[in-house]
Amino acid sequence: MTPLRSLVRKAAILSAIALLSLATACSKSPDAPKTGTTEQADASRTAPSKLGDLSAFQSIASQVSGLVDQNDLAGAKARIKDLEMAWDSAEAGIKPRAASDWHLLDKAIDNALEALRASSPKQADCKAAMADLLKAFATLQGTQ
Repeated sequence: MTPLRSLVRKAAILSAIALLSLATACSKSPDAPKTGTTEQADASRTAPSKLGDLSAFQSIASQVSGLVDQNDLAGAKARIKDLEMAWDSAEAGIKPRAASDWHLLDKAIDNALEALRASSPKQADCKAAMADLLKAFATLQGTQ
């Protein structure tokens, strides 16, 4: 029983460290200095959202929109799951910053999920939902 208890304790400690690291990463200030890629430099030129850096979420949404434009609704449905998981994982760090903005974007994501997960998804509905989602990102980041 002792080796099992030791294994469980180690797993619990590693899980706690991983969760704390994730929470810390999600709670970084939007004013944190950016280094590296031109994409990051471009993102820093726009007015930051009260929610912080949304570029990772917006990038996934843009990819989903591209798949919808190509009428690859199955691929778009699979890719938007990544957006849903990332958004839900970051909720605790993002939502307290600006709850009304978070709800606006969350609703747009939900609408896109609903359109893509319909029993018989229609490209026009999916395209409209993705356009609304990308517009919500642009509005919150001050680029609209």
